[in-house]
Amino acid sequence: MMKQRIMLVALTAVGAAVCAGQEAACSGEAKNPIVEGWYADPQIRKYGNEYWVFPTVSDKFRKQTFFDAFSSSDLKTWKKHPRILTTNEVTWARGAMWAPDAHEVGDKYYFFFSANDSYPVSGRREDGEPKREAGLQGYGGIGVAVADRPEGPYRDLIGKPLIDRFWNGAQPIDQYAFEYKGDWYMVYGGWGRCNLVKLAKDFKSLVPFEDGSLWRDFTPKGYVEGSVMFERKGKWYFMYSCGGWTRDDYCVNYSVGDTPFGPFEFKGKVLGVKRPLATGAGHHSVIRVGEDDWRICYHRRPIPSKGPHHRVVCIDRMEFDANGDIKPVEMTE
Repeated sequence: MMKQRIMLVALTAVGAAVCAGQEAACSGEAKNPIVEGWYADPQIRKYGNEYWVFPTVSDKFRKQTFFDAFSSSDLKTWKKHPRILTTNEVTWARGAMWAPDAHEVGDKYYFFFSANDSYPVSGRREDGEPKREAGLQGYGGIGVAVADRPEGPYRDLIGKPLIDRFWNGAQPIDQYAFEYKGDWYMVYGGWGRCNLVKLAKDFKSLVPFEDGSLWRDFTPKGYVEGSVMFERKGKWYFMYSCGGWTRDDYCVNYSVGDTPFGPFEFKGKVLGVKRPLATGAGHHSVIRVGEDDWRICYHRRPIPSKGPHHRVVCIDRMEFDANGDIKPVEMTE
């Protein structure tokens, strides 16, 4: 009996040591980064009992010609699904495929994306007609693809960009679609400007607002890109990235309103720098994994950085205070 007790104590000590060395796994949290490789702009969704992360392949624009996806049942162990959508299926895309936005609607899986880092005819960051020839910094915009399974293969839904225009000085990138009272809307935009549009129910076109306009200026304080919109306890949270995507000051700010149309009250920054771990944290998404248990999925730049495209995907807890404000997110290893 004494030998059994000694063995039990020894095994307990070993287990404690293992947990001390693997705190994230023992506590049920994932270790960061969650997957190997350079990825950015992750969107996280849950389809059935599986979590899915759809990121941008973080590389030179001309090499961003495809999307990978990752699935997990526990947010810790991830399976890679390579090349779920490529430029082979999107005839107008030449590269700079980024900022995926995935949704399950009915029995289909829709995948919004940006392609070509498009510019207007003038070549300047302003309103104007899109260029006619597809290419990097040529004709491009926001596309939409569809599949029968989350891992694809996806096919181009309409054979052209859903949005190719330059309204309000906003580059047509970084889209985020959401449903409200049975209708679908999208916030999108780069170059420091954000627009709101209404989507047709089949996602093949835009629907004018009551005043006949196709877009509304939706630019909040400090906005740069990477919009996210979600509802919690009757409040709508409008989150977005600020700063420069290659700089340490890249971060996430947010505002709060009673509806997804505002008006919004600016609240401040919730995710940014944590030295000596990482900088440039941003372009994120959020998911509720329990009754009021939330996670933020984002990219960050490890310290030391190996270059402008050195970005990795991470997941951390996102908590709220008694007033419903988002607490500053603590980046973890």
